[in-house]
Parts: sequence; structure tokens; C-alpha cells
Amino acid sequence: MTRELQVTFDAHDPRALSLFWREVLGYVHPSPPGVETVDEADPFAAWDEFLTRIGVPEDEHHSRAAIEDPSGQGPRVFFQRVPEDKICKNRVHLDVRAAPGMEGAERMATLDAECDRLVGLGATRIRRTEPEPPLEAGYIVLADPEGNEFCLD
Repeated sequence: MTRELQVTFDAHDPRALSLFWREVLGYVHPSPPGVETVDEADPFAAWDEFLTRIGVPEDEHHSRAAIEDPSGQGPRVFFQRVPEDKICKNRVHLDVRAAPGMEGAERMATLDAECDRLVGLGATRIRRTEPEPPLEAGYIVLADPEGNEFCLD
């Protein structure tokens, strides 16, 4: 029996963090149950209307968010509001495969370009590890806008 995987982030601002990760992964915000939305629509307007209609207090509207792979192959990513700050390094992190199959200078140039794009979205570059064949292909470590580490691999 197989299982589906959902990755969950604790966050101060789930909606803002979901917008960042939507752009990183090329995912989409799902529509509320029974509601069809157009691609260009504000991803949260339909949710706010839905949550109001089912009686969720307005101060809880921003407590959760989710993004999904439009192809249905990748895991769903869920963001939940928590009061505490992140205080130490992640014990689990995401590897964003931005240069699969590439090696050497071409790989690192591709990773650098993607790093620049993600920094423009609000990520922070932490460090770059150079390739050391045959075991190390090289990667870049970043942090998302709330400090969660991830790798461009």
C-alpha cells in the first residue's frame, strides 16, 4: 500500500510563505471545496469568501494555506500558523532539484541563476558548496522568508 506525502511548514504568515513556495516550486493554490477559480484570480479571495460563508472567524482566515503540484505528482505543501519563532536549524529540509542531470560549471551556473531568482522572491543565500566529484555535485543552501533552510540541488 502506498502513501501520499504532505510537507507541512510552521509559519508566522502562512499565506505569505505559501506565495513564496508557490513560485519556487511552480505549484498552485487549490480552490475551496466546490468552488472553481480562474488561474489569474487572487488565490485567497475565494478562500476568504468560503471561510466567511462556513462561519470561520475572520482572524482565522490567514491561519492556514496550501499549495499543490498542478500535475498531481509532487507532494501537497501545507502552511500552518504557529506563535513561536524558529530557533534552530531544520532537522528536515527540502532539496529543490533545479539542475537535474547537469554537472560542473553548467550545473553551478544554473543553480546560481535560480538562486538569484529566489533571492528576488525573498530567500536568503546562506552558502554555496562547490562540486567535488565523484561524490559531491555541488549545491546552494538558502533560507525562505521565515528562515527555513532548503537546498538548490
